[in-house]
Amino acid sequence: MSIQVNRLADPTVRAFVTAVNSHDQAAFQAVLTADATMSDDGSDRDIAEWTEREIFSSHGHMDVENESDAGRALIVTFRNDTWGEMRTKWHFTVDGGKVSRFETGQA
Repeated sequence: MSIQVNRLADPTVRAFVTAVNSHDQAAFQAVLTADATMSDDGSDRDIAEWTEREIFSSHGHMDVENESDAGRALIVTFRNDTWGEMRTKWHFTVDGGKVSRFETGQA
């Protein structure tokens, strides 16, 4: 059973998931620090390229199954038009109310 996005514990992570699910690139950029980094399956990626390919142009969507670490670690059923649906893990580093790093990969 999914956790409703508005019930996620960490407000910054909640804003991140909301931006992804609404495909709102401006809101997504606003929740990241200017020097934010990310990794996918343990490999660092360029955030702009990765999010365009994996989230925005392919209609990515996050259904949160579980949260831990005060809401900064999620287990998510992630789906997009490219890969279909997969179970993923996400971990967020939050600094000053913005995501400075996120790490994702298959769970």
